[in-house]
Amino acid sequence: PKEVNESKDSDNTSENKDIEKDIEPEDKIKELEDKLARAYAEIENQRRRFEKEKEEAFDYGGFSLAKETLNLIDNLERSKFALESDEKLKNSETLKKTVEHLNVIQKDMISILKKNNIEEIKSIDQKLDPNLHQAMMEVEDDKKEPGIVVQEIQKGFMMKDRLLRPSLVAVSKKSHKKDENLKQNQKSEENQSKSNEN
Repeated sequence: PKEVNESKDSDNTSENKDIEKDIEPEDKIKELEDKLARAYAEIENQRRRFEKEKEEAFDYGGFSLAKETLNLIDNLERSKFALESDEKLKNSETLKKTVEHLNVIQKDMISILKKNNIEEIKSIDQKLDPNLHQAMMEVEDDKKEPGIVVQEIQKGFMMKDRLLRPSLVAVSKKSHKKDENLKQNQKSEENQSKSNEN
């Protein structure tokens, strides 16, 4: 059986040689030019991909580290809040000095982040942007239009044009009383118009 396969293979190669002899030199040149153009295009695409990956690695290489660093800033904020809420420490000189030191550390950390193109997301009094903000709750506020950020629960950050972490926020909504008053006014107007028609 192996001999049969070998003879078939030799027949195929002789057929290929015959076919190649039948191809005109101009067609062969066109075929080779086409293969060369495709190979060049593939090399160019690989070069572009490599350049893009290299740029992203350079620009966003510290993405994970930056994300973890945000936890340190959050913990500093929580520590300050816990110390300021402690009844034993309230209004003490020790508390004031400790909070001052924590503030210096926090400002230094934020400054380091800014030097590395990591910026806080501005949230307060901004329209809720689902790409930057995560609404955690709604707060009734008739002074602001619905969907405006009124409280920031946790700061969000961007690294250049990428979201590191969304801001956790509370957004405004109209109060139920105002909605109920509006409905009652509409009903009374409808009743008046009906009674005027009769």
